[in-house]
Amino acid sequence: MINDAHCHFFSNRFFTALSSQRGGSQSVPDLCQELGWEPPESPDALASRWVKELDAHSVGRAALIASIPGDEESVAAATRAHPSRFVGFFMLDPSKEDAPDRARRNLAELGFRAVCLFPAMHHVSLYDERVTRIVETVAQIPGAAIFIHCGALSVGVRQKLGLPSHFHFRLGNPMEVSRLALAFPKVPFIIPHFGAGLFREALMAADLCPNIYFDTSSTNRWIRYTPGLTLAEAFKAALSIAGASRLLFGTDSSFFPRGWQRPIYEEQKAIVVNSHIGPADASLIFGGNFDRLFPR
Repeated sequence: MINDAHCHFFSNRFFTALSSQRGGSQSVPDLCQELGWEPPESPDALASRWVKELDAHSVGRAALIASIPGDEESVAAATRAHPSRFVGFFMLDPSKEDAPDRARRNLAELGFRAVCLFPAMHHVSLYDERVTRIVETVAQIPGAAIFIHCGALSVGVRQKLGLPSHFHFRLGNPMEVSRLALAFPKVPFIIPHFGAGLFREALMAADLCPNIYFDTSSTNRWIRYTPGLTLAEAFKAALSIAGASRLLFGTDSSFFPRGWQRPIYEEQKAIVVNSHIGPADASLIFGGNFDRLFPR
């Protein structure tokens, strides 16, 4: 069983937002042609494209992330069309006045299961009361989780299009997640990419808080920041601190025609096998934990 805890839903609205940041002169098809990517059609059509892709790789379920604030309707359409296959996550900017209300609506009415916070991107510290109000809202919705991107943040599509990314990296410290996780012990907090370069801090936070999870997604190139560290050793350390029950396999897949990134799965599967992790724990990492956090 494979479930993917980290995929991006690059909708038409997503590309329209990128075009507007370049002055709005390009159509979505022209922008995608420049990128060498397939232009998306309607949210329902893109969702069907994803279902076929997951079927081709024997992936049961996947988290789909609305990758710009305000694009919730696109992912909501996908999860409505295929509720047994997709779990909806959405990006939220805490600096907006309507952020708590938007979080409540998306979780309680649109069926989303997780709020995604990017402190470095939106320039809002996790110590900010605006973030606390969002977490208070999430805590009122049974089964809802919070995804917080920490560490190094690089948005590949922005780089390809020459768009600036004014990120404040000091705001993405995983230790700041521990304050929230301790205050809201029933809310699951997911830190993607093992902390994306702040691995030691991520491990410390997870050791302090049993409700902090790691997702294993992306190429994890952040290991370059710790000379000598390998992804296999990162897995070993994460397992020793958090245990198999708090690791969520993910790929960070996003666009077509590349589609689902099977090489990431193959690499991580090999690490798990070569580390002599038992089949029960492997099953938790690659699917069981996802099903437990986000039951059908």
